[in-house]
Amino acid sequence: MTTAFAELHHGDEPLLLPNAWDHASARALAAEGFPAIGTTSLGVAAAVGLPDGASETRDETLRLALALGSGPYLLSIDAEDGYSDDPEEVGEFAQQLAAVGAVGINLEDRIGSPALHAAKIAAVKAAAPGLFVNARTDTYWLGGAEADTLDRLDVYQRAGADGVFVPGLTEPRDIAALVKHLDVPLNILYTPAGPTLPHLADLGVRRVSLGSLLYRRALGAALETVGEIRAGRTPGGAAPSYGEVDALSRGSDATHSDGA
Repeated sequence: MTTAFAELHHGDEPLLLPNAWDHASARALAAEGFPAIGTTSLGVAAAVGLPDGASETRDETLRLALALGSGPYLLSIDAEDGYSDDPEEVGEFAQQLAAVGAVGINLEDRIGSPALHAAKIAAVKAAAPGLFVNARTDTYWLGGAEADTLDRLDVYQRAGADGVFVPGLTEPRDIAALVKHLDVPLNILYTPAGPTLPHLADLGVRRVSLGSLLYRRALGAALETVGEIRAGRTPGGAAPSYGEVDALSRGSDATHSDGA
């Protein structure tokens, strides 16, 4: 496993993982001091006019990993369900991600067969041992299977997951209970309606992802801006200058040290 990325899950504070959708967003986040950057599958899919969560963006995800993998940060890729029901194919894809510089992978179970998801996790660990596998269960995200959460996470831990992810879980008491039960770091998806980052830290959460929030906020800001202009008003809010954005694509990225 990539030591540097794994260690970020055991620091004094939870790893706050912002999610980028292109080169500029990743570089801008890195410039703010974030040592690790994730990707958002919604942002990847929306950018090319494909549905999220339908296993249709394998090539686009690999292209993004290629664009971001040599950046001055540690890169974790949201790979949906691995884009295949064949564990060997998922392992091969993970190997490609590692080859272009990714140090982590996020795999979701979509409340499908726990045994199949465990087989994918095991295949990834066999094909790319250095990747930090964040095993996601959608029991809360898709709803209706919350009671299965512990059993699923136990299966994924045994399969070799380095961390587990339960998006949609926001109840502090349930989060704390999961933390006590698990042997690996717990990842929670931040939501403005849920616990704050300090509260999640107090509960024992070790990783907090932003998912598609930044992408959706950026799109929302664009719509607000054009609405203000159309109404004859001067838009407010911060915006990087043309030169600042252009500079994000200039120069060469320093290859990061993965600590392996």
